Amino acid sequence: MKVTVVGAGNVGATCADVLAYREIANEVVLLDIKEGVAEGKALDIWQKAPINLYDTRTTGSTNDYTKTADSDVVVITSGLPRKPGMTRDDLIETNAGIVKMVTENVIKHSPEAIIIIVSNPLDVMTYQAHLTSAAPRTKVMGMAGILDTARYRAFLAEALNVSPKDIQAVLMGGHGDTMVPLPRYTTVSGIPVTELIDADQLEAIIARTKTGGGELVKLMGTSAWYAPGSAAAQMVEAIVRDQRRVFPVCVKLEGEYGISDCYLGVPVILGKNGIEKIIELDLTDSEMELLKVSEGHVKEVMRVLDNLG
Repeated sequence: MKVTVVGAGNVGATCADVLAYREIANEVVLLDIKEGVAEGKALDIWQKAPINLYDTRTTGSTNDYTKTADSDVVVITSGLPRKPGMTRDDLIETNAGIVKMVTENVIKHSPEAIIIIVSNPLDVMTYQAHLTSAAPRTKVMGMAGILDTARYRAFLAEALNVSPKDIQAVLMGGHGDTMVPLPRYTTVSGIPVTELIDADQLEAIIARTKTGGGELVKLMGTSAWYAPGSAAAQMVEAIVRDQRRVFPVCVKLEGEYGISDCYLGVPVILGKNGIEKIIELDLTDSEMELLKVSEGHVKEVMRVLDNLG
């Protein structure tokens, strides 16, 4: 199996490193537009193989998409962070252009590849990649829910002083302030989390989860990369190994949850064909109301892209 990661920044390089270390694919190609960066990071990962005992071959390329040919899965992390003075519309226009160009090159050389978007703004960049690729919605998806869920579970594990391995949770909606954590579906080894933590503390953890990315930017002056890169690699693993794992993934909804033509995070089954099934939970009225708020926010951002043409 062959996996390509486009964008050799912190997130992309972390994703490639996890893919190699866990031997998820036979070959991992790392590609970037900056001369030598992808080649150097791929070589560094390969030189680590004798130490950490894996044999996934990693190679790098500067903007040469022929090296990515016949990839089974492609992870796109390309894009610019929002800079001072840059409006949201400016960011969308810039990154949509990048994602469009990358997607065109990806499908030219790997027309059957499953595409995972990590670029921000996540929901609308998934929309852009889907438009450009014209692939079925099951083969173009966004990574956000796994990252958001991981942050939520990590905060809960810390508050409860338990292993994060034992915490399961579901989040839905857009990536950001309008995400929809679902405490009703959050458990600790099968025990409802509401039996283990008081409502005020749980609400504070949910609020922290919604701004989890911003918290890291304030601390480091830049976006996170270990957790996002690992989250993308986990999606790749589920697909490559046909694990049929249940994850929250950004996908185009076509009537599920009463929502159409909107890219939102919902629980799905991930396997060799990409999204094997979209799971429709029986949401309460209040949960559905929150999801509708998230839908409105995402559609507003999608309209910005539409107006840019």
